[in-house]
Amino acid sequence: MSVTHAPQTTDVLTRQDPELAEILLGELHRQSSTLQLIAAENFCSPAVLAALGSPLANKYAEGYPGARHHGGCEIVDVAERLAVDRAKSLFGAEHANVQSHSGSSAVLAAYAALLRPGDTVLALGLPYGGHLTHGSPANFSGRWFDFVPYGVDAETGLIDHDQVRTLARTHRPKAIVCGSIAYPRHIDYAFFREVADEVGAYLIADAAHPIGLVAGGAAPSPVPYADVVCATTHKVLRGPRGGMILCGGELAERVDRAVFPFTQGGAQMHTIAAKAVAFGEAATPAFTAYAHQVVANARVLAATLVDEGLVVTTGGTDTHLVTADPAPLGVDGRTARGRLAAAGLVLDCCALPHADTRGLRLGTAAVTTQGMAEKEMMRIAALLAGVVRGEVESVPAREEVRDLVGGFPPYPA
Repeated sequence: MSVTHAPQTTDVLTRQDPELAEILLGELHRQSSTLQLIAAENFCSPAVLAALGSPLANKYAEGYPGARHHGGCEIVDVAERLAVDRAKSLFGAEHANVQSHSGSSAVLAAYAALLRPGDTVLALGLPYGGHLTHGSPANFSGRWFDFVPYGVDAETGLIDHDQVRTLARTHRPKAIVCGSIAYPRHIDYAFFREVADEVGAYLIADAAHPIGLVAGGAAPSPVPYADVVCATTHKVLRGPRGGMILCGGELAERVDRAVFPFTQGGAQMHTIAAKAVAFGEAATPAFTAYAHQVVANARVLAATLVDEGLVVTTGGTDTHLVTADPAPLGVDGRTARGRLAAAGLVLDCCALPHADTRGLRLGTAAVTTQGMAEKEMMRIAALLAGVVRGEVESVPAREEVRDLVGGFPPYPA
């Protein structure tokens, strides 16, 4: 399902600041002339962009609807309540906080609501796809809490459930985190709930990547199982860059106070309005079809990459994510990413479980928004492999990319 109508640089910006207007147009051209395969990115709709550029950007609104620290919040209160109600309905949650500025901010607030510095937390290790907020020593999480990492099976690449249970019994963590930035399979939330209950731990689901698939019915929901669900509103959900938190009613006040005033100040009301738009769009049959196409595309992309000689982690995918090792083609992940960038295929590197090298992380959310389907995924995988092998030079590869995306513009005129 492709979005319609091109976002336009306004005449006033072109007149007042032509230098910046040129930068914005340049970025629109970049997005429209290269393949966007970064798993964490997508194209939000023109309606979302309109809300982001609305007069709500002017309003200071510390606090929550009906209890603000500034006057004149009558209208933005309505916008936030709408976003909250739509999020609760979309995900079947008792409570939603839509103020978090990012996914990391949402995780920080979840920890603040449930934990104290020094508490033990069990989470997927960074070498296996864990996020920085899951215990990186460079992040607040690794400095403030005692993280115990669990991993994945060396042969299958799947989460080692036996290890999770053993570590939980040994360390008795205050919280268990399930979620990843590079795990392409569905997470067994019922299993994690069982383990959390056994050791008396809170269960925090970091669903930043799959939450859009959850909204579209293409992935299992963590909401019935987790005490707190943290998520982003961009990625597959196709909203503005930002975060949100879902939880039960018994934790609502603790979560809200952890977001404001503990971890951040004034809410970004233009972004909250854009989140409301995205939640409304995600509740439609068209979005359900989109979410399932995202997964179908990822599965074809993964299978074709295997046919082309790459090693795909876990042998495939259940989601929008594909992680692959290009080593059989003769290069490491960083070299492959550089070659692909020069050819107009934009993607990321990631850690590969139980390996010393880095691999490639791809996602199908953005290209699916553009209207591409299985046929295009096969073409993309073949082109990717040819570029990585060095069989296709960057100049002809760029021409093929332009030809492909020319038929699927992200914002058709």
